[in-house]
Amino acid sequence: MAADPALRCICLTAPTACGKTELALRLAERLPLEIVSMDSAMVYRGLDIGTAKPSAAVRARVPHHLVDIVEPTDAYSAGRFARDALAAIREISARGRLPLLVGGTLLYLRALREGLASLPRADAGLRAELDAEARAFGWSALHERLRRLDPDAAARIAPTDRQRIQRALEVHALTGRPLTELQRRGAGVSGLEMETIALVPEDRAALGQRIERRFDAMVEAGFVQEVQNLRERGDLNPQLPALRAVGYRQIWLHLEGAYDWPEARRRALVATRQLAKRQLTWLRRDVVSEQWPADSPGLAAKFLGRVERFFAGAT
Repeated sequence: MAADPALRCICLTAPTACGKTELALRLAERLPLEIVSMDSAMVYRGLDIGTAKPSAAVRARVPHHLVDIVEPTDAYSAGRFARDALAAIREISARGRLPLLVGGTLLYLRALREGLASLPRADAGLRAELDAEARAFGWSALHERLRRLDPDAAARIAPTDRQRIQRALEVHALTGRPLTELQRRGAGVSGLEMETIALVPEDRAALGQRIERRFDAMVEAGFVQEVQNLRERGDLNPQLPALRAVGYRQIWLHLEGAYDWPEARRRALVATRQLAKRQLTWLRRDVVSEQWPADSPGLAAKFLGRVERFFAGAT
């Protein structure tokens, strides 16, 4: 299906702590924008400070979509994001306003831009077998098996990421095909024309310093108490997808007594830097997005002009 000329969207993405949200809000002061969040943690209610979620006052001034839409007990998938984001883009466009997709969850971007393959449902029996093997031989052994079966998936998945190792091996066992191959067969979202602008930091050391300053500011704003409040609910645990967001799991384990605060802070910063590195690697390999230096002068004016020209082409 050809793209619907009335259905257009610009995506602004970047590694964490590169200022994409601030840039989007500056743009909203000049244009009738509504922001569609592309952040896998902001969808969860109660995860506010550690996700750098825009405040209620900001969201009252600039409408945000796909924020606070599920409980942290729930799972939220890339496929569901693609459906929800497309629906939000349609609604925004129907009101005569401009949809701006903003966030750094790049699996979500791929799901919306390229589609995801139709994968088999979870198999409880097979998962129990994989769990038993992991108890006997360790997840590193299962990761090594995945490396032989699907080296591309193994390169993306950490040897300690039990959930994703299990899913990749499960898909291969059920279909006889590597997960990576099946994902590449996914069909794109029909009817949407989208351009992607990626802000790419040129100074990795400076990005690391921004990550550190932002984390400390979050702690000063009450991040530790936020995690304590989540623990006190009684229905959450650090293995849930919501609590795997960087910072949350490390603080949770600190509150459980697993390690002291300096170690929790160190682990949270390491996890955040590793996330930024993965995002940067993904973006540098992405031949579709247009990449701009994140710290270039006049970035806001340049982006404003680009958005105005892009949406003017729809008329």
